Parts: sequence; structure tokens; C-alpha cells
Amino acid sequence: MEPSSTPAGGAPAAGAHTYRMPPPRLALTPEAGHGPLDGAWWPRCAALELELPSLVGSLEPDPDTTVRVTVDPAEWPDAPHTVMSPGREIAVEPAGAGSAAHVITLDCGTVGRWVLLVVPPEAPAGTAAWLPAAAADPENPLTAGRMLTLAETGLLGRTTGETP
Repeated sequence: MEPSSTPAGGAPAAGAHTYRMPPPRLALTPEAGHGPLDGAWWPRCAALELELPSLVGSLEPDPDTTVRVTVDPAEWPDAPHTVMSPGREIAVEPAGAGSAAHVITLDCGTVGRWVLLVVPPEAPAGTAAWLPAAAADPENPLTAGRMLTLAETGLLGRTTGETP
């Protein structure tokens, strides 16, 4: 995290320091809704309340818009019901039974819906470098779970979008 002398809500306070997450590590398809995924997000840590404001801020430019996020309960077992962000409150819900694993869904009022592969924060840099690019490829037919399984076996780096 990078220090800043400006509080998250406005003007700097005398001697005050706040910390903001850097921009999200995010790769998106050119247009949402072309495959099972609209891209990928690689959070820096497992603290959703720290990571989510930066992610939502990069996808939804209007701070007055209501944003609802659905998360994989296995990946985020202690996810808060709401996350506060400057100028907005983000509603967080666990995904229902039968939903895709390793996915976060963001329903953003002015820009639509994003379904993103969540690259585990602890993923090796080599794996995490190409997983987002593969997830953002509009020709990629693979689900998030399948992509991560292939990444663990080392096969995804050798495929060209085809299921082995």
C-alpha cells in the first residue's frame, strides 16, 4: 500500500496519513458478455474490504450508483455484507449454490455486469501474469474453475484456448 497525505474523503489533515490500495490488477474483455468470463482480477490480499473499493472504482465511474457484488463463499468465507468506499456503499452477497467457483460478479448500474475470474492473491507471478490475459480473451470458452485447474497442472500456458 502506498502512503498518501490526503485522507480518502478529501483535503489533507495536518500530519495525517492514509493508505490507499494501488490500482487493481485487472484485465477485461473489450466488451462484457462474450463468454463465461469478462476478464480477471488478481487481488493483492484476501481482505475484500481493502481490495473491493479499488476494483469497483475502476469499473463504475459514478460514485452515486449502487453496486452489488457477489462472491464465492468458499473463497471469501468471512466477506462483509457491505464495504464502505469513498462516496459509496458496496453491497456484498455470497453466491448461491451451483454458482461458479473462483468468480466475482459485479453489478454496476451505469456500466452493466462483470463476471471476473479471481486469481488467488498467493498465485505465483508467472501464473498470474497470463491468467488474466487468458480470461480476458473473448474467444476463451473456459470457466474460471477450469482455467485455475489447468494453471495448477501447467497446461493452460500451453493451450491456445482449446480444452485439452
